[in-house]
Amino acid sequence: MFIDEVTLMVEAGGGGDGCVSFRREKYVPKGGPDGGDGGDGGSVVFRADSRLSTLLDYRYRTHIKAARGEHGKGKNMTGARGADAVVRVPPGTIVRDDAGEFIVDLVADGQDYLFLRGGRGGRGNVRFATATVQAPRRADQGRPGTRAEVQLELKLLADLGLVGFPNAGKSTLLARLSQAHPKIADYPFTTLQPNLGLVGWGEYESFVMADLPGLVEGAHEGKGLGYRFLRHIERTRSLLFAIDCTSESPASDLETLRSELGQFNAALLQKPYAVAFTKADLLGPQPDFDDPFPAMPGRRFLISAVSGRGVDGMVQVLGTSINRLRREVDAEVGSGGGDAR
Repeated sequence: MFIDEVTLMVEAGGGGDGCVSFRREKYVPKGGPDGGDGGDGGSVVFRADSRLSTLLDYRYRTHIKAARGEHGKGKNMTGARGADAVVRVPPGTIVRDDAGEFIVDLVADGQDYLFLRGGRGGRGNVRFATATVQAPRRADQGRPGTRAEVQLELKLLADLGLVGFPNAGKSTLLARLSQAHPKIADYPFTTLQPNLGLVGWGEYESFVMADLPGLVEGAHEGKGLGYRFLRHIERTRSLLFAIDCTSESPASDLETLRSELGQFNAALLQKPYAVAFTKADLLGPQPDFDDPFPAMPGRRFLISAVSGRGVDGMVQVLGTSINRLRREVDAEVGSGGGDAR
């Protein structure tokens, strides 16, 4: 099951109370105050973890709370600090507040964001001893932890996103190129959730391919599976449009797909893209297929995911292009961080 949106209530741990205590030791009269401080409460930390691929863990676990700090004790013993609540999410997760305002975008494996800091522990009575008040019977209570409601939204991170109409052969292509096992059938909308696959090429090279549910005209308005999955395309480095070569008008199909992307987010039209004309095996042993848009700058490939025709050559070209994009992006992207509330 693929879960890409959840709402959580997160709460930092409260601080432990300070202790009121006096030294009690044989043969030591009039022992002074020795009450220790309470420990600080645990914080709430969001952490990107590449071992996760969905937000399924938080579908039913909607309230996450850090541990409270322990109370102070006699003999100047400070209470232990409460354990942090680490909310592990897949890379590509955006955290927003309850009003939908952006907080942080967790994209790199191991990236941490300290969201809520734990409450401070209370002071013990030893902190209040002065020259005139040598036996204070006062201690502070620990401060309560803050709480907040957050919205988590996952956008898949992939090097290449497969975009096309239902039954264009996207899942078959992903299954041939990787160890992924997407559902494949001869009826529309067999892909109901995004699928990721690792595509190997060259000797030690690979890239991540995302098979996205088929789009229909009007998807940017919510038709079909709608914009729920269109947003995953925003995180792909490049796009591969899968066009059925047996379609009555491949050029019109591509125009419709690009129009849907552009109306959802105009920036998607700026992504590098190529076109794969799929199902070449249906054209016969010597296919008679004319390029429907010879003036288009992007690369075009005539392939068959069933027979394997043209697939290896396409993967080599796409892999080389993706490596170049990675180098360009890595040179531009700097490191970022966040502050606690």
